[in-house]
Amino acid sequence: MPESRVHVVTFGCRANQYDSSMMGRLLDRSPSTDGNVPDVFVLNACTVTALADRKARQAARRIRREHPNSRIVLIGCLAEAVAQGWTSFGEANLLAGNAWKPRIVEAVQRARFGETGRLPAAEPGPIDHEVGTGDPGRVRAYLKVQDGCSGACAYCRPRLVRGRPRNKPVDAAAAEAASLVRSGFPEIVLTGINLSQYAPGDGTLADVVRSVLAIDGLRRLRLASINPSGLSVALLDAFAEDPRACAHFHVPLQSGDDRVLRRMGRGYTVADYLEAIDAARRALPHATFGTDVIVGFPGEDDAAFANTCRIVKTVGFVNLHPFRYSARSGTAAATFSEQVPERTKRVRADALARHWRTDRRRRLDKRIGSTDHVLVEERRGRTWRGYTSDYVYVHFISEEEIPVGCVRPVRIVAVGNEHLEGTID
Repeated sequence: MPESRVHVVTFGCRANQYDSSMMGRLLDRSPSTDGNVPDVFVLNACTVTALADRKARQAARRIRREHPNSRIVLIGCLAEAVAQGWTSFGEANLLAGNAWKPRIVEAVQRARFGETGRLPAAEPGPIDHEVGTGDPGRVRAYLKVQDGCSGACAYCRPRLVRGRPRNKPVDAAAAEAASLVRSGFPEIVLTGINLSQYAPGDGTLADVVRSVLAIDGLRRLRLASINPSGLSVALLDAFAEDPRACAHFHVPLQSGDDRVLRRMGRGYTVADYLEAIDAARRALPHATFGTDVIVGFPGEDDAAFANTCRIVKTVGFVNLHPFRYSARSGTAAATFSEQVPERTKRVRADALARHWRTDRRRRLDKRIGSTDHVLVEERRGRTWRGYTSDYVYVHFISEEEIPVGCVRPVRIVAVGNEHLEGTID
């Protein structure tokens, strides 16, 4: 019989992906499957939208069908939501909140011994005790330097289940990054629940950037999502000092209408957002941007949606993720009046995506004939694939053998479906 083992299944954000690598290290197992029969499945699940909840439930039901003798531990944000009574999850044997992630070995043992229900609530420990290993087979490793949020976004359940902000000290973050680079990851992505609130007491996010860039062997450094207030002069200066710091910033917009932003509790106006983008472009003329947009938030009318479309075109985002608003029990927005019909949300989300793709195509067409440096991530036949520093996916042809993880200059010759096409320059 194959040896029993633990299998970690991950849903959601980069912070969750980091947490799974950390739990895999503690379990002395990789989060990826290797064909052995698991006796415990750990579902590290997200609760940001109703769709996220549904995906976790579907996965749990599939596990129940395919592995009826295995036990399921639901851990993380969705388990916290269940504990608060905001949703249910009858498919799991054991429920464990986010604070149990560094104690995953104990949680798994308790599941194996037949314990059921919810594990006791626990206070999160110091974040510097959490150390990830990256995902084997990838060139990009996530490094969580911050967790939790003290914001007041009316729609956001993660801020309610992640707790108050916690910060990894600069030295601890740099040491972890150095370990990841030595393990073969040429690109590091700094991530957190709200990176703009990073304040460890021994420095700033700019100090982390500079410390990581000092590591021998690092080829690229990126930031995950960061709110507009996080694009400080010091951070932008740190990025401007080293070309390995990728000047691509994912800055959530959520809405391009001031009235909707106020109802959301985002804490900035459209003018504030555009000033943050302009400041980044002044410091880094070649900077590019990605964003998240929520369509159909309570009170969003046709005029507000048109304002959002206008801002999306004004900024010219390289990446955009449109989300249909999902009312989450426990959040203030779930009780708001002027809820938008589901059909209207779908229509607006589709329209925004088309609006953005058309504009993006025009921008990508202008790159034909230019040369971009691509970090090679995989090979399929004679086609190699990877990302530019500004996070555009590139497929290119090469007759020579190219090691995964190296950077190559690629001449762009065409625009494909959601990617650029090129040849080795």
